[in-house]
Amino acid sequence: MSITPKLTRFDLSMIVISLVIGMGIFATPGEVAISSSNPFLYFGAWFFGGAVSLCGALTFAEIGARYPTTGGFYKVFSYCFHPAFAFMINWILVISNAASVAAVALIGAEYINPVIMPTSLQNDLGIKIMTITSVLILYIINFLGIKMSARTQNVLTIFKISMILILCTAVFKSHITPGDYKVIVPPDDNKYNLSAFGISLVAVFFTYGGYQQTINFGGDIINAKTNIPKAIFTGMITVIFLYLLINFAYYSVLGIKGLQHKTALAATLAGAIFGAVGYKIISLLMFVSVLAFINVNIMANPRVYYAMAEDGILPRRFKHVNQQTQVQEFGLSFFVTAVLLILFFISSFQKILSYVMFFDTIGLSTAAVTIFILRKKTKHLDKTGIYTMKWYPVIPIIFIVAYWFVTISIFIENPLAALICLGAFVTGLIIYFITKNSQKTIIIP
Repeated sequence: MSITPKLTRFDLSMIVISLVIGMGIFATPGEVAISSSNPFLYFGAWFFGGAVSLCGALTFAEIGARYPTTGGFYKVFSYCFHPAFAFMINWILVISNAASVAAVALIGAEYINPVIMPTSLQNDLGIKIMTITSVLILYIINFLGIKMSARTQNVLTIFKISMILILCTAVFKSHITPGDYKVIVPPDDNKYNLSAFGISLVAVFFTYGGYQQTINFGGDIINAKTNIPKAIFTGMITVIFLYLLINFAYYSVLGIKGLQHKTALAATLAGAIFGAVGYKIISLLMFVSVLAFINVNIMANPRVYYAMAEDGILPRRFKHVNQQTQVQEFGLSFFVTAVLLILFFISSFQKILSYVMFFDTIGLSTAAVTIFILRKKTKHLDKTGIYTMKWYPVIPIIFIVAYWFVTISIFIENPLAALICLGAFVTGLIIYFITKNSQKTIIIP
């Protein structure tokens, strides 16, 4: 019932890229432009976000190297703090991940339906059919084995990288006139307001996030202590380069005014390159990007269930692994079922993701703190060739402080949402102790 390493460094690098590059980069630049209101703050937010995210990636690279295990994002909390704290942080992230997958799947269907579905299915029913079919196809692929999942992910990720590079060629085409739009300035009319910069970072960090899930594959990676840090570094450097490149393309074609008022940014770039057929081309490209995001989450999230089952919080069935395919057949089916159920109850991407960033800022910054504890608990690994980041402890401190700055900015901007999120964390703590007490009651005759 154990997991045998089968994934290579290249496989994990592709996973890193797909975990980070979802749909955010095709939507959030407009929100960043509204908060920034001028090109200096706009590009400053993306450069700063990239630098901080690289600090986070290096921190998680060392965490993954020092503690390579299946479901690492859960296990590292359990090992360094307490299983109760680990469950409190992870239970809501598992739910929000399933909801995010469902919401992104809906967006993909909205893009591709007008291109391939008949007129009679150009409606909510057609979108639901396309969404459910996509998820089920990827479920079958993942059920066939972890290597099959990884190969599929590699193809989808390379396609996604190619898509971004193609869109960036819009800078060489005729520019689009932004029209008579006025530059949107924050209410206090202060272009260099620190709070406005903090709010712009919410969208930036959301767009750069996802790499932390890489450590969930600690048990799947061949030579994990070496390959996890190298794959995370390679993946994040690629992501930062692509993000800065496409943001330059957005700005070159649209300017700040156009960025603030245009929502379909990728479609606009595609129109500048391909003309009238641009919409159909970008619809296909977006759909492939969505498939890559869905597939990598179907791969990653069941590994968290595995870790929770090892701690006795979830039933042992979640820990069962097919020795031939290395697939958690029950855990995989449970996650996909959760996604499909959510699809019947949600109607928009925004509603699902409205609170996700607050969960992420707390979860990621707290997970980064574990590096200080891991360094003490794994001293015996020092000078054994294991990856250790340079400029420690400055690198993790920069990451933690920056993420708490964003957390506070969210709290100031929307205190009610922040309180609801904090309540969800506390609920997780209560669920944990109820579960553990129930297990003790069953054991006692």
